[in-house]
Amino acid sequence: MKVADFLLARLREWGVEHVFAYPGDGINGLLAAWGRAGDRPMFVQARHEEMCAFEAVGYAKFTGRLGVCAATSGPGGIHLLNGLYDARLDRVPVVAIVGQTDRTAIGGSYQQEVDLLSLFKDVAGAYVQMVTVPEQLPNVLDRAIRTAMAERVPTAVIIPGDVQDLEYVKPGHEFKMVPSSLGVAGPSVGPDEKALRQAAEILNAGHKVAILAGAGARGAAEELRQVADLLGAGVAKALLGKDVLSDELPYVTGSIGLLGTRPSHELMTGCDTLLTVGSSFPYSQFLPEYGQARAVQIDIDPKQIGMRYPYELNVVGDAAVTLRALIPLLTRKTDRSWREEIEAGVTRWWAAMQREAMVDADPVNPMRLFHELSPRLPDNAIVTADSGSAANWYARNLRFRGRVRGSLSGTLATMGAGVPYGIGAKFGLPERPVIAFAGDGAMQMNGLAELLTVKHYWHTWADPRLVVAVLHNNDLNQVTWEMRAMQGAPKFPQSQTLPDMDYAAFAEGLGLLAVTVDRPDQIGPAWDRVLAADRPALLDVRTDPDVPPIPPHATSDQLKDTLRALLGGDEDRWGVLKEGLRTKAQEFLSRLDER
Repeated sequence: MKVADFLLARLREWGVEHVFAYPGDGINGLLAAWGRAGDRPMFVQARHEEMCAFEAVGYAKFTGRLGVCAATSGPGGIHLLNGLYDARLDRVPVVAIVGQTDRTAIGGSYQQEVDLLSLFKDVAGAYVQMVTVPEQLPNVLDRAIRTAMAERVPTAVIIPGDVQDLEYVKPGHEFKMVPSSLGVAGPSVGPDEKALRQAAEILNAGHKVAILAGAGARGAAEELRQVADLLGAGVAKALLGKDVLSDELPYVTGSIGLLGTRPSHELMTGCDTLLTVGSSFPYSQFLPEYGQARAVQIDIDPKQIGMRYPYELNVVGDAAVTLRALIPLLTRKTDRSWREEIEAGVTRWWAAMQREAMVDADPVNPMRLFHELSPRLPDNAIVTADSGSAANWYARNLRFRGRVRGSLSGTLATMGAGVPYGIGAKFGLPERPVIAFAGDGAMQMNGLAELLTVKHYWHTWADPRLVVAVLHNNDLNQVTWEMRAMQGAPKFPQSQTLPDMDYAAFAEGLGLLAVTVDRPDQIGPAWDRVLAADRPALLDVRTDPDVPPIPPHATSDQLKDTLRALLGGDEDRWGVLKEGLRTKAQEFLSRLDER
């Protein structure tokens, strides 16, 4: 058995079933071992190493299992970085296996020699090591896996090419040897009883309780519902926690923050008590004013707790375990007026979202694309969204229910993650339908290439449905609107305008189902068609770039000021703006005045 053979065998023993990878001579020994192992774990070939890392992140996010990616030395390892940073910032367990030039050449400025230990020191700083002798491998690989899973971070194992081909020798029972073993049984991290009593005292004393739930609360949905019911509270969701609770619950106010909803804004500005569960939501300006609310945070990670708001009490513990222990100590609030106020605001919000989605646009209102999907979402669907204006509509317009899962690049907010996230999800959960939203900028960046990966593998999926919905407006729309709103500058066409292309024709050429939408009445039937398809599909939707993704958490006066600033520019400065934008802004101001 060679070192490369042992590595794959060890991954199998850890239960790893897929490795998202791209070949290169820096991992030739590993590739040969894959051939001898009968492609176990499965080598999933992406089109680019960055996509390998994104697919491993998507796989890990949606399955809860370890994601693994592999790449060659030099440029291969460099290409992994963006996806690994996505894993690091969103707290996702991923192990990267990276080749290196032979040991005899290290330090000699050899071809494709990069100081990988230094390169990965920041992104995989929790654990990054290079294997230089066979006896070192089991401990390094096992620790990389355990660290990734325990701390929910990316780690990296670097293996020089010549080491991959050495005969494997296990560590001996002697000095300077480090044995290892498989598996880990994690603890059920419970709270301190005194802290529980303090938390209950704070929450019972509150009259207007708000709950902020993040991705760390995903396994505590039932407990969250019970706590919200006892406290008469509303629940806002951080972007990565969008799938924690169903949007059909009348007290769930939806997303919070830059892409948040008006009910979430009102929940935070009106509450006198805040309970944060499993979230490190960074934008404190969207939380209650300092001194406005007494606050309790529950999080399993003591390093991440207590740093987003001046919490009165920080409780370290697993979300579900802690809430279950807290529930018997809570007193049901008999005054439900705060809850009724929250629910009324949520009802108004969804009615407003429906009206705005149905507003005419040129040619298609992007909000309607998401609005029409909500009632059609399969109960077990997985939804991904790319960064850009698509993330706005994903956060605010989609109503999740049942077992629907969803995620995006939350903290890094990198372009290009939506489609590979969807691919990773399909390998981890091949029996579930996946829908990926991407702007045309993200599709041109790397989504088109990954459609080849979809073509290559979709026949292996139990449910073949992977739908890619492209918001086709020939504009890098999010930045265009950020420039208008934040810089007071018109669109700069040289940076913002994209070359036009027929995305549907590209997908059709790959043998995928392709549907073009350029009228609003086509949206519903198009969703019906692709969700009933017997193969992956692409929706090429011609959306209006002049529909503004303005954060609705802002007050009407703030919205009016923003739009009036746009309308008040001198003619020379704003000459590049379409006259249609001025008209739409005037119409929007009128709607705000009516509201």
